[in-house]
Amino acid sequence: MEPGGGGGLGAPGPLPGNNKARGGAGPPSKARDLGRPPRKDSEGYSESPDLEFEYADTDKWAAELSELYSYTEGPEFLLNRKCFEEDFRIHVRDKKWTELDKNQHRTHAMRLLDGLEVTAREKRLRVARAILYVAQGTFGECGSEAEVQAWMRYNIFLLLEVGTFNALVELLNMEIDNSAACSSAVRKPAISLADSTDLRVLLNIMYLIVETVRQEAEGDKPEWKSMRQTFRAELGAPLYNNEPFSVMLFGMVTKFCSGHAPHFPMKKVLLLLWKTVLGTLGGFEELQSMKAEKREVLGLPPLPEDSIKVIRNMRAASPPASASDLIEQQQKRGRREHKALIKQDNLDAFNERDPYKADDSREEEEENDDDNSLEGETFPLERDEVMPPPTQHPPSDRITCPKGLPWAPKVREKDIEMFLESSRSKFIGYTLGRFSGLSWHQGEEEVEQVPAEILYQGLLPSLPQYMIALLKILLAAAPTSKAKTDSINILADVLPEEMPTTVLQSMKLGVDVNRHKEIIVKAISAVLLLLLKHFKLNHIYQFEYMAQHLVFANCIPLILKFFNQNIMSYITAKNSISVLDYPYCVVHELPELTAESLEAGDNNQFCWRNLFSCINLLRILNKLTKWKHSRTMMLVVFKSAPILKRALKVKQAMMQLYVLKLLKVQTKYLGRQWRKSNMKTMSAIYQKVRHRLNDDWAYGNDLDARPWDFQAEECALRASIERFNSRRYDRAHSNPDFLPVDNCLQSVLGQRVDLPEDFQVNYDLWLEREVFSRPISWEELLQ
Repeated sequence: MEPGGGGGLGAPGPLPGNNKARGGAGPPSKARDLGRPPRKDSEGYSESPDLEFEYADTDKWAAELSELYSYTEGPEFLLNRKCFEEDFRIHVRDKKWTELDKNQHRTHAMRLLDGLEVTAREKRLRVARAILYVAQGTFGECGSEAEVQAWMRYNIFLLLEVGTFNALVELLNMEIDNSAACSSAVRKPAISLADSTDLRVLLNIMYLIVETVRQEAEGDKPEWKSMRQTFRAELGAPLYNNEPFSVMLFGMVTKFCSGHAPHFPMKKVLLLLWKTVLGTLGGFEELQSMKAEKREVLGLPPLPEDSIKVIRNMRAASPPASASDLIEQQQKRGRREHKALIKQDNLDAFNERDPYKADDSREEEEENDDDNSLEGETFPLERDEVMPPPTQHPPSDRITCPKGLPWAPKVREKDIEMFLESSRSKFIGYTLGRFSGLSWHQGEEEVEQVPAEILYQGLLPSLPQYMIALLKILLAAAPTSKAKTDSINILADVLPEEMPTTVLQSMKLGVDVNRHKEIIVKAISAVLLLLLKHFKLNHIYQFEYMAQHLVFANCIPLILKFFNQNIMSYITAKNSISVLDYPYCVVHELPELTAESLEAGDNNQFCWRNLFSCINLLRILNKLTKWKHSRTMMLVVFKSAPILKRALKVKQAMMQLYVLKLLKVQTKYLGRQWRKSNMKTMSAIYQKVRHRLNDDWAYGNDLDARPWDFQAEECALRASIERFNSRRYDRAHSNPDFLPVDNCLQSVLGQRVDLPEDFQVNYDLWLEREVFSRPISWEELLQ
């Protein structure tokens, strides 16, 4: 797999627009900006509005449910209903499902569950479809989307109570091992939706159960809350083939990528895997509280701030101008002022309000536009605060004080030691030797069996294969990927049996395929980020093991290749047909689709899932490269700076923060000319990224600007990881070379050693021969 070779890739075509974007009131100043045309800033380009995007573990519940189904699966909703009603009428003639009491519901649910145990595949599939219809909220008897969702929640807790999930896991296991279906799919030249029918029905029910039970809602009954806790514990425990359920799903991913099971519906598997990991390990806010608890237990000071809250309160910065914008602006200035072109971007910002500069009327008009929109300004250091405004403007409307930097500065112990060492050497001419006073105490390591630990133990034997498989699918789903004959087919669960014959059907399938790929990217990016964060909190070497295998599988160039596209087109893509989204499509009469309605998509400002995916991929890239010199140099070698700088055009504070972090770590290696030409980006880094003591990222004087040996650094890390894995998990074949060594003299001398009886009898003889008769140089020994 070679994801690193993406050259000049343009926009990915009519790229997908998605589910409901998150609304939100936004800051009060927004209201004043709405009626004003987009203004031009000092660098000569039109500003786009801030994206009102709220980052969270998942999108809204309705959006997450709709993404489970591809539009090609639409006709199956009525088939599920038919299967349920045929069976239901045999047992209950004169009532609807919604008119029964709880005991009758429970009785019928148990009857359906018994039907899953029949040997005939066709009958079993019909029963599974009936159960799926119940899990979908018995929509045939509901009049609104809210009613469908309410019944869906009730029905799913009912199905969970009677033991449906465990029965489905057994059936899924059977389908995974179904060699006849696998060999049939391998031989087929073209795989379609029909090849994965059984698997899709099972995965749909399981996903609906996991996604619904995972989330708390107002009005949940007390017994539902206890069921949620029990289900979450069971899902993360090694109850399925002595491994957690997530490991079974990872096995499906690797089997699919190896080519042995090309009919597996990969989108559904990945969505279920993501929600299972999220449900068992916990989301980002839960991670933050777990981190705070661990710090308290270890006696560490509390975190200086809640990073989630800080990021939510940040405002987006104006993106740097593109080359064409700069050239156009400089030509205008050249005609007006007859001056040499100015190379530094930010000089324009300083000169823009110079009260001593002779301006013509056109520049005054631009100034007036800027005056009115000061409350939305995001670069106080580059504008008014640097140069006071002309006196004729009322100062009360003009001047705003910067509120300070968003992050508390930090420092590592290593940085303090390096600073003191260099200061001693410089001013005193004296350095302390390296002191390794760490003592390892041999003995059994007690490992708390938290969900992250259980999952790591399950993934450990095949973790490299799992990472490669996820990245292979991510590569196939990326919009910048060219279709290759050897790449895996991820469209098995979206392509219909009969290919479209009309232009309208082709357009609909095109939207469906793009949407399908976007959802796969969303699920993989979320799974990888969650696992990295939870492993890092549980044990740093678990995180390093996973991160290193991602790096070895070319994750860094793959993510850069993903961003080497018109990222604004990707984020504002319209690949959704809202009238076909579940549950809208099962409650309302569907209007006749036209080419115009397909092209229109939705009215959202951006596509929630695509922005979510981009932020996740940037966070993964940050996690892989942070404090790793050799990996940071990979960013430089792969020429990531222009790719990342283009991503700053997206006016969303969280996404910009992670782009700026990635630019910050490499600025000292990009050369003085780059820093000079990108002063606005440098200013944004200064304002938005956390400062660290003794980190001269902006000047390039760092001691780390040394030749880099990727292999040596990664090999040293790999040796440490292998020692950790062998010491902690390789109990049966524990290698004495990997056991911890106690190098504390007092501890070793203080250990009680049981001597054999014959040694005690011959102790005097041993003393005479081994001690008294041998000359010992005590001075050398004690040095």
